[in-house]
Amino acid sequence: MDLLLQYIGLGVSSVFYGAQGVLQLMPVLMVLIGVLVGILIGAVPGMSGPFAMAIALPILVSIFGYGNDALYPVLGCLLGIMKGATVGGAVPAILFKTPGTPDAFLTTLDGYPMARKGQGRKAIQTAHFASVMGDNFSDIVLFIAAPTIAVAVERILGLPEKSALIILSLCFMAAVVGKAPLKGLLGGLLGMFVSLIGSTMSGNGPRLTFGLPELGNGLPLTSAVLGVLVISEVLMSIEEMHAAPSSEDTTREAPEMGPPLSWAERARMLPGILRAAAIGTAIGALPGIGTTTAATLSYDTAKRRSATPEAFGRGTPEGVVATEAANSAVSGANLIPVMSLGIPGNFAAVFIILAVETIGDFSFGPQVFQFTPIKEIEGFGTILNANLVLAFGIFTMMVVANFFNWTLGGLLMGFLGHLVRIPKAVILPVIMTVSLTAAYVQDGGYLGLLTAGVFAMIGYGLRRLEISILPFVIGFLLAPTLEGLVRGAFTASGGDAFFLLKSPIAIAMLLMSLLLLARMFRQSR
Repeated sequence: MDLLLQYIGLGVSSVFYGAQGVLQLMPVLMVLIGVLVGILIGAVPGMSGPFAMAIALPILVSIFGYGNDALYPVLGCLLGIMKGATVGGAVPAILFKTPGTPDAFLTTLDGYPMARKGQGRKAIQTAHFASVMGDNFSDIVLFIAAPTIAVAVERILGLPEKSALIILSLCFMAAVVGKAPLKGLLGGLLGMFVSLIGSTMSGNGPRLTFGLPELGNGLPLTSAVLGVLVISEVLMSIEEMHAAPSSEDTTREAPEMGPPLSWAERARMLPGILRAAAIGTAIGALPGIGTTTAATLSYDTAKRRSATPEAFGRGTPEGVVATEAANSAVSGANLIPVMSLGIPGNFAAVFIILAVETIGDFSFGPQVFQFTPIKEIEGFGTILNANLVLAFGIFTMMVVANFFNWTLGGLLMGFLGHLVRIPKAVILPVIMTVSLTAAYVQDGGYLGLLTAGVFAMIGYGLRRLEISILPFVIGFLLAPTLEGLVRGAFTASGGDAFFLLKSPIAIAMLLMSLLLLARMFRQSR
């Protein structure tokens, strides 16, 4: 317990004090900026937290550089965007029935009728209160669960078991994301194949470079993800605008806001918030399932448990509570597999991992939560697990982001209704310009631009074929890790081709993967 408290203290102090013990406010400032940007982005229909994180990451890296001292400012801003966007998306959903983010779609079912009845302010404050409470709940679970899972994984799983775990995660991701699991699997395999371009672990030189020496070190990660996620979405939006002229009513006015939410009403919401937050946390801890499933399950559960189920869909605060608390609880819980296993579960987690891989010496995985004794050795300084200190630093910045969401978020949400009137014809060129500039600055000039362009076409093709982008991105990111684990396990087994079948745990995971594959083929038929 003393060692745990020491590491917690070091993690908290590392956010506020630099290497020389000098007070630093930049991480906290970047968390604040991230929360404000996230709330603003969330209030713009068609935008989302991962969208903003994709654009912000290369800009932040170009500002703060690649050293260890850049990790806190960059991660702080990204965490702030992730949390703020979930809160901000409820505003246009409530006032104009236009969800700012996909997460807030179900909020329109009761939030918009409340606004039409002159309870707009109460609906927005309900969404804010439920969202931040759900976020805090999932963060507490993350702080407890991530170290526990990581320690258990490190003690139980070896190289073969970790290899089988990643295979199972990829199959699970493909099975639960999108409407066509088999398409999701093909998308994941395509992402894994594309990630093989460039460097190899065999020492035989670059592979699949098509004779281009610039690809010898592999594809630029940030530009690739920008292209497949952001620019491809812009291309799809442009096509939709040309296919169907916009019928958006940009002159509409916000409805009557009405009285504020009382503290007695907030107290009555707490049981519903806790139930929704528990559902969102449980769903969010599973990679790839996402906020829509969590919100739908939470809304259905709240409706079945309500004494007045007929009120749902007609403007009851219980409906807003159920969706917003569950949505926000997913964001923190999605970091449980990220920090404990190094496996991303959604797009927001992808950019947290990208930032960590791009900057400094930190890496996610079970090794993060090894409680190495803290020793002072003359000539070597303090010997400790620096990754664990940074993990508690990340937890600290999440608490700071929650504080800003509690305070400034509530004040800002009341002034965001006008952002829904910004037309796509103005937003899309700005997004495209910023994305291409970020790719050029971050990833080596024209190589970054070409990578972003090629991956934009890949993403556009996947979207046109109705193949989910998430399995592609996850496969692209996890393939190098899987290759390293497989090579290590193969070498450790003395070159045994059946090394994965020597462990009962690995066999169980592979069997589960086969069952998921069989389910995909059955659904496709």
